[in-house]
This record gives sequence, C-alpha cells and structure tokens, in this order.
Amino acid sequence: MDAIKMPVRDHSDLLEAFSRLKAASAANAHPPQNVRKQWLNALERLIQDNRDALIDAVSRDFGHRSAVETRLAELFPTLEAIRHARRKLAGWMKPKRRGVSIWFQPGRASVLPQPLGVAGVVVPWNYPLFLSFGPIVAALAAGNRVMVKMSEYTPATGELLASLAERYFGPEVLVVTNGGADLAQAFTRLPFDHLLFTGSTDVGRHVMRAAADNLTPVTLELGGKSPALVTRGADLRRAAEAIVAGKMLNAGQTCVAPDYILVNDKDCGLLLDEIRAAAARAYPSLANNPDYSAVINDRHYQRLSGWLEAARQAGARIEEVNPAREELAAVRKMPLTLVQRCPEDAALLREEIFGPILPVVTYDKFDEALAYINARPRPLALYLFDNDDLRIERVLKETVSGGVCVNDTLLHVVQDGLPFGGVGPSGMGHYHAYEGFLTFSKLKPVFRQSRLSGSWMTRPPYGALVEGLLKLMLRR
Repeated sequence: MDAIKMPVRDHSDLLEAFSRLKAASAANAHPPQNVRKQWLNALERLIQDNRDALIDAVSRDFGHRSAVETRLAELFPTLEAIRHARRKLAGWMKPKRRGVSIWFQPGRASVLPQPLGVAGVVVPWNYPLFLSFGPIVAALAAGNRVMVKMSEYTPATGELLASLAERYFGPEVLVVTNGGADLAQAFTRLPFDHLLFTGSTDVGRHVMRAAADNLTPVTLELGGKSPALVTRGADLRRAAEAIVAGKMLNAGQTCVAPDYILVNDKDCGLLLDEIRAAAARAYPSLANNPDYSAVINDRHYQRLSGWLEAARQAGARIEEVNPAREELAAVRKMPLTLVQRCPEDAALLREEIFGPILPVVTYDKFDEALAYINARPRPLALYLFDNDDLRIERVLKETVSGGVCVNDTLLHVVQDGLPFGGVGPSGMGHYHAYEGFLTFSKLKPVFRQSRLSGSWMTRPPYGALVEGLLKLMLRR
C-alpha cells in the first residue's frame, strides 16, 4: 500500500484525488464480484477495528453524543447493510433477462448492471457515520470508486475517517475529504458519475445547480416536516413511547424524526400525558445523562431557542419536559419541548425543526388531518398510529411521502430490504437495499441477435414483403 497521504484540504488536492479515482476506474471499469466483496470486507474491518475511536470522535464533535445511540443508529445499521449487500451481491450483478417481442425472436434481451465510475457523497453532520457509510456501501457494491465530503461541523469524525479510508483502502478506491463551504462548492462541481447529497432542502437546490453544469445525475436526501398522525382508537401509550423515542434520539437531530403531531382534539390531553410520562421514563435526568445527546453547536442551539421564543411571543404554549428540573444550557442540551397553539406562520410549523421541539396540531375529523398533510410539502417520513386497516390503507394511498412507518417511528429506514429516499422537497432518488445498488449502476440494455433473425425482411429496398408484414404489425 502507498504511504498514507495527508487528508484532502484544498482544491488542488481535491482535483488530484478525483483524477486518481477516475484513472483507477478507467483501468478497471467493471470490478468482479470478489473485488467488490473485498471492498465491503475492508469497510467492515474499518468499522469493527475502530469502533471506540469512531464513537469518541462523534461524541467530541457533538459536545456529547450518546455512545449507545452511535452504536445503535450508526454502526449497527451500517454493518447490517454491508452484510446484506455481500449476501445479495451475486444476484444483483447478474444480467437480468428481459422479454422479446414475437417480431424480434429468437433474439435475446437482457439488462447488464454496470458501474458508473466515481461517485461523490456529501455527508451532513447529524449522523456522520451512517450517512457516509450507507452510500459508500451501495456505491462499492455497484463497483464504483467513491469520494466523500464530510461536514465541517464534525471535524474530529472527518479527520478520523480520512485517515482510516487511506489506511484500509489506499488512494484509489475511497477518499474522504474535509473542509468548509468553499471546498463543498468545489466538490459538488466535480464531474462525478453520480452525486448523492444528504442535507437541507435549501442547500440541496444549490447542489443540484452545481451538478447541472456537468449533467451529473443526483440523489438528494433532504428532509422536511415529517408528521406523526395519531387517529382515534390508537393505543396512545404505544404511540407516545414511539414518538418520544423517535423525537429524542440524537436530541431530535434526525432527518426522519417526527417533526410535529397531528392528534384528534378529544385525545390531545391524554396523548400529551402519555408523552410526558414516556419522556420521564426514558430520560429521568438530562444534564449528565450519557443516553441523551447534546445539540451539535451553539449556532443550532440558538436557532432552536429563537424559534421557541418567537412562538411564545406569538401566543404559543411552551412546555418543557424536564423531570429533574435541571439547568441545561451550559451543556448545550435541550429537553423535549411541547408546543401547543403554535401559529401556522411560525418557524416551528414552517421549517424542519431538527431538535427536540414537538409542535402539537389538533384536528376534528380524520379527513381534516389528511387534508392538512396534503396541503404541505411532501415529507420524508410519515408516522401513522392506528389499528383500523381501512384508515391505514387510506393514509397509504391518499398521501405521498418518502416512507411510512405504521405504529412506530424511524424503523423503516433500517430495513435492509427497503429503499430510502424522499419525494419532491424531501428529496429525489433512493439508496439502501437493491435500489441503492441500482442508483450507482447503469442498467445497460443488451440485445443479442440470432443467426436465424428475420430482420432482413424489413430492410430496403422495400417491396411487397415488407408491405405484407406491416399490415400484420399495424393491425388493429
């Protein structure tokens, strides 16, 4: 293996690393199955050999990140994705036979999955391991080289991943880059064969514009306001526990966290009682609780505090669920905060919250709840708490969202057989599972002509034979 190089830090290094990956891809454009499995094995070793260092780096970037959450929400799903891809890889790589019209038989048609070349991955700060490793798994399984841009908000994690990528992969398979906004802009302007971005909707627009100059295809994993719809007759305790778990994981800094609750006005008081109790059971204290994570930095803490104060000034009712009544600002932690009577034009009901703040919206009739969801941008996730099969089917058919989880939260994202992706303002394209392999592949159509082909009958000079055939081919 070549000597370890310093992590990429400037634009010239960026171009050099990209050119190196392009050359490696050109030299071996269709890596065989055993090579791809070696890459996946190397990624697994990288994680398993350095688990404690990865957990520590993420926690340093956050001020405090629960080690259990990093293992549960970042390392475990990544390792499962690697194992799933390894098991399925042979089948994914096989050419798929396609049907041939009677007019072109006995020719044969198939689709050959082919690596695109070099994939770019832009990683956000909230899950810096899972949201880098997940796309890497899909891209490597599809036979691509990968270049990653880490968030400037997670420098410790980024520096560690850059050195580990070099150590386990060398300079010609996986490169991890670190830097600020200027480097990110230069990164997205590179002529990747595919670019996957995870982040906010506003930044996603800029990424798409930058990629357009090179006609680079993009997958955008964005966010939005994912509702938790609680219907009449739902198990309110079960719903409360799932909503609290989904909202307070990583202190709400999850793109698929329940962003707000829609609950029938007759059940609202009972549901909020259950939510308070569930939060107190899960987190009886917060300040020194190793299970509860901090807000990533002062900027985001002030953003959340400002939105709360603006809602309060506009007449909203703000309630913190802080069982031990602790002072939390010094450790940059924020309790689960319930917001009732929030004005519709407040930031808390317009913007993705990305924190442990939970607006509560009430409705009278079920149709009103569906209309409320459908009147807003399509969310990345929709959480439905209901035991009525007919109502569940209505929600599935009458709403559009990136994904749906019924009677739980978050878990649809970590199912190895399910794709993950948004729709409209919450994103475009998919990764995870087989769809991730397809995202980073070109499905090359192949037609193989038979020696017994009759295509000669349709070639010029045209005459009676082709006229007779056309009568059959164009028949009503």
